[in-house]
Amino acid sequence: MLKIILTIVFVLICIALTVIVLLQEGKSSGLGSISGMADSYWGKNKGRSMEGTLEKITKFAAVAVLGLALVLNIIW
Repeated sequence: MLKIILTIVFVLICIALTVIVLLQEGKSSGLGSISGMADSYWGKNKGRSMEGTLEKITKFAAVAVLGLALVLNIIW
């Protein structure tokens, strides 16, 4: 029973991680980084923006996926 629940949670987190990564913008901002757009308001306050929030959620989800994969490997 525990194996089934952990597997379902693992699959849901994997799907969520995929969606979150696809929602993020690319790191290369093209010619905007040459002209100094990287030092704009959004570049300095990235932690408070939506992009910063998505990065934090991505890190948490990645750690959760790795942890659950290890647990499921031991249980399996």
